[in-house]
Amino acid sequence: MSDEPDSPPLPPEAEAFLRHLAEQKRYSARTVRNYRQALERFTAWLRGQPGSLHPLMVSSRHVRRYLMELQTVYERRTSNLHLSALRSFYRYQLRLGKIEASPLAGISGPKLEKKLPKFLTEKQIALLLAGPKRLLENEAIEPFTALRDRLVMELLYGGGFRVSELSDLNYGTFDEQSGVARIRGKGGKERLCPVGEVALECLKMFRAQFARHSGPQDPVLITEQGRRLSVRRIQLMLKRYLDLADLPHDLTPHKIRHSYATHLLDNGADLRLVQELLGHASLSTTQIYTHVSVARLKDMHRRAHPRA
Repeated sequence: MSDEPDSPPLPPEAEAFLRHLAEQKRYSARTVRNYRQALERFTAWLRGQPGSLHPLMVSSRHVRRYLMELQTVYERRTSNLHLSALRSFYRYQLRLGKIEASPLAGISGPKLEKKLPKFLTEKQIALLLAGPKRLLENEAIEPFTALRDRLVMELLYGGGFRVSELSDLNYGTFDEQSGVARIRGKGGKERLCPVGEVALECLKMFRAQFARHSGPQDPVLITEQGRRLSVRRIQLMLKRYLDLADLPHDLTPHKIRHSYATHLLDNGADLRLVQELLGHASLSTTQIYTHVSVARLKDMHRRAHPRA
């Protein structure tokens, strides 16, 4: 039996909020779906309370009680995601003048254990990127697949893209003279991403051999049938090369992004520059990579210094 209550119809205010996220804020379909699920659960809980409460009539006391119940069902991270959705919903209602104060004012979610992001070393990245060539030399894959798969990984590592941004790349996204891609990321924010000479040469080679007639609106990464390569296909493709390089299978495309950021900082890049390249709204989000670099330095010191 599921712990989830039946999902009741959402009130008009909630539906309008979700449309605002999708159409104005340009949140991803996945994020909007997660916000919807959080609002549906909260609405179901409110309707089970005495008087069948409306979301715009709740107090901080109700929210605290709801948060306590959430923590008996979900892990801390999921509880915080639900709380974040509600916080955003009430902030929106406050802007519209539908409420006088947010019932989440002064309420914080459960504290999370801070985990350093997983990443690959530069040597491991080189081994991973060599995978398509190895398979091609062994005649295990066709030239199209080998060059396309190499392009996927060179762009992931060279540009630090989110996997959804990578899947969405069109040829019109790139300035092939400068080697810079114009990316529309989270919340519809635009940023410029240099991809590096190696990734750019790989892109030009793939286009010349397999996409000669492609136009600005055509996808860069395609299947053998010419359709856009999906996020799921990219994830599955990466697992194949992780296996070939004898690297852990739980390393996702996002871990390549972590590697990109960590290696930039390790080699002297400015933290604010890395923030711009990653498209982080807050510098604090980027600062976790400085912790990774410090942790590596301490580990190297411990292993190499006689008095460590």
